[in-house]
Amino acid sequence: MSAPILRVKDLQKHFPVTSGNLFKKQVGEVRAVDGLTFDVYPGETLGLVGESGCGKSTAGRSMLRLLEPTGGSVEFDGQDLLAMGKRQLVSMRREMQMIFQDPYSSLNPRHTIGSIIGAPFDVQGVKPEGGTMKAVQSLMERVGLNPEHYNRYPNEFSGGQRQRIGIARAIALKPKLIVCDEPVSALDVSIQAQVLNLLDDIQKEFGIAYIFVAHDLSVVRHISDRVAVMYLGKIMELTTRDQLYSAPLHPYTHALLSAVPIADPDRERARERIILNGDLPSPSNPPSGCVFSTRCWKATDRCSSEIPVLREISAGHQIACHFPEDRSSATASSTVSGTDFTAN
Repeated sequence: MSAPILRVKDLQKHFPVTSGNLFKKQVGEVRAVDGLTFDVYPGETLGLVGESGCGKSTAGRSMLRLLEPTGGSVEFDGQDLLAMGKRQLVSMRREMQMIFQDPYSSLNPRHTIGSIIGAPFDVQGVKPEGGTMKAVQSLMERVGLNPEHYNRYPNEFSGGQRQRIGIARAIALKPKLIVCDEPVSALDVSIQAQVLNLLDDIQKEFGIAYIFVAHDLSVVRHISDRVAVMYLGKIMELTTRDQLYSAPLHPYTHALLSAVPIADPDRERARERIILNGDLPSPSNPPSGCVFSTRCWKATDRCSSEIPVLREISAGHQIACHFPEDRSSATASSTVSGTDFTAN
């Protein structure tokens, strides 16, 4: 296997909590991302999944230093991103791009589509062969847009078309890595498959690595090679897509998968539905020990006092749990009472 294109180790992003109107004093911190460690390899897609508020979008932005990390290390192509100055970072961003979640707010309404897609060439001082306009129109055609709409404005396009504009902008300089921050969650279901297929085709064509942030497990299953399940700023389980969906081991992963609808009504009625206790804890006051211990049906005193380390228990399968849940021998968890859980 080739060397990782991205190495993330103990990545942290904490936001200060302050009080006072005039003399603001820090009284706490929100641990949005609290110690992520993983590698991403060239040409692969790593899915980041979890409930809303688990820190997956913050993690994606912190990796690219759109948000400054509080701690940890991020190495891209062997270079330490956190040690770079602003000028070095701008140059490095030729190789790292991002597709944003909201196709409406991520495009400047005062700029034409041509200037938006062509912005990476201007920022990086790249002069494509044949001129910027020709390169931009070629990108527009590649992502399924009419090149003749070069001088139109974002308000003249639908949500799906705007996301295609964002994709064209992201691939303009042929980067090695793209962070996709829920790129289809704001789109109609009928458009989602088109955009996902487009991303898949572009990855195969250019060999780009994706970090795909999403809360929709069916979308992640379609596009990802490996999946990292996040909860309250930490990775609970990290393994291949097939392994995660066929033989998950972390109780939280089981709860997530049990909430995914099944098209077959008979199977849907027959399967076990896991209901989790309580609400998602606040990231400003996370539980001691395992962050999932307050909602886990397998939690013991050890879970509330000792933080489980993300460890490899089989080839390529990492888990942060003291008591992995083997569903082949476990009894039904349908007896667990509490608040209903939905992986929306």
